[in-house]
Amino acid sequence: MHAVTTMEVFLIAMAIIFCAPFLIWRLGRTDYFAPLVVVQILTGIVLGPGILGAAFPGYYTFVFRPEVVQILNGLGAWAVMLFVLIAGIELDLSKAWVNRRESGITAGLALGVPLVFGVLAAFGLLRFPGWIGAEGADWQFVVGVGMACAVTALPILILLMEKLAILRQPVGQRILRYASLDDIAIWGVLALVLLDWERIGRQVGFLLAFAVACVVFRRLMRAIPERDRWYVMLIWLAVCAFGADWSGLHYMVGAFLAGVVIDADWFDQQDMDRLRHNVLLVMMPVFFLSTGLRTEWSVGGATVFVAALVLLVASVAGKLAGVHLAGRLLKWAPGEASLIGWLLQTKALIMIIFANILLDKAIISSATFTALLLMAVMSTMLTIPMATPRLRALGMGR
Repeated sequence: MHAVTTMEVFLIAMAIIFCAPFLIWRLGRTDYFAPLVVVQILTGIVLGPGILGAAFPGYYTFVFRPEVVQILNGLGAWAVMLFVLIAGIELDLSKAWVNRRESGITAGLALGVPLVFGVLAAFGLLRFPGWIGAEGADWQFVVGVGMACAVTALPILILLMEKLAILRQPVGQRILRYASLDDIAIWGVLALVLLDWERIGRQVGFLLAFAVACVVFRRLMRAIPERDRWYVMLIWLAVCAFGADWSGLHYMVGAFLAGVVIDADWFDQQDMDRLRHNVLLVMMPVFFLSTGLRTEWSVGGATVFVAALVLLVASVAGKLAGVHLAGRLLKWAPGEASLIGWLLQTKALIMIIFANILLDKAIISSATFTALLLMAVMSTMLTIPMATPRLRALGMGR
């Protein structure tokens, strides 16, 4: 009898990864409230050990055997590094600087208020066992969870605004400015949370080496033709991610730094859009599945859902309160604050990446990771249904 090889099981897993969410999305016509990216994340959770793995342990142990999971994790890690690199490239802080007062006030309140709400929720979780990770200090847990409640996922926000036909409109460009500033703050806070005093020498060394390498890299990129820049960019990504991980900062911090120092106008915008689309299509579903495999319900399924709802309320209420306060200070037109507040609720991907890093560093437990994942999915699912009627009321979009 033929013994099933690791490669054959891997291909079975890949078929499931791409088939299941696509069928749910296409046949269920979920695009209005759950874009394909959200369905892929939810499918990853369902396929994981907590749901189908618990109901059908034979299926789980056959398909997601350790050697297959190791391959999937490697593919997922490279996929998310590419995605974070592109997110860094797409940051355009020049427009935010031109409109720095409005952008600074709005971005600060849109990030700061939900951060405070999230910190309060995190203090509540600390009162119970099972939420903080084995290596996490209280302050790391509180700041990490608080920041997870404040995150806006810039790349997914771009996709949703394209879908709503407002990306190139003035309101869309304003929202991009706010989200871009928040993105910088998010990664800065993450670097602070990950600061390792035992490896501080390595981290300082990495940052100094990175600063010097940036000068050489940018000169090289300007000197070579665009067709070569794509390959050099990938080498740069691998080197920066390795350096950051070696220093203890995490490879995804390195991937973001690698992207930030790349000028978007070095590449054709349509080609960069296609790369982002293809990474989402071809590789990111593997990351979603590997993320789902990390979900954990050990503190009790109902308890995890309660924690997720608490975090959701902190995130949504905080974001809306912050943006409405900015609208009052800046005297926006009626209805604008509500629209912008709901669009900035988009959390999937960047928050999931953020939570993955906190889990990797054992700052949060698997139960907290699961609650944060559920919160990110629910927050993102609210975005389109809540923003669409507000767009119509303002006479924008489709």
